[in-house]
Amino acid sequence: MSQVSEQLASAETDFLLFSQTICPYCTRAERTLDAHGFTYTEVNLDHYEGLREDVVAETRHRTVPVVFDLRGDEPVFVGGSDNLLEYL
Repeated sequence: MSQVSEQLASAETDFLLFSQTICPYCTRAERTLDAHGFTYTEVNLDHYEGLREDVVAETRHRTVPVVFDLRGDEPVFVGGSDNLLEYL
């Protein structure tokens, strides 16, 4: 099981957000989810060896944040901060 799959399986919230420490777009995504009343798990890529590479390999999304919607039966890859605004 990949690190991404492990994070997706262990999150018990509405959304999963892969972020980095200094990231204004990550902050914007968090504020958007908060404003809509959604719960989310934030996983900081700076703290996990190799996770960033796994995220890029699985999503082809090279920037942060990387957002997944976990509310359905299967996780849905949303994209980044702009994609999240359109998605909601």
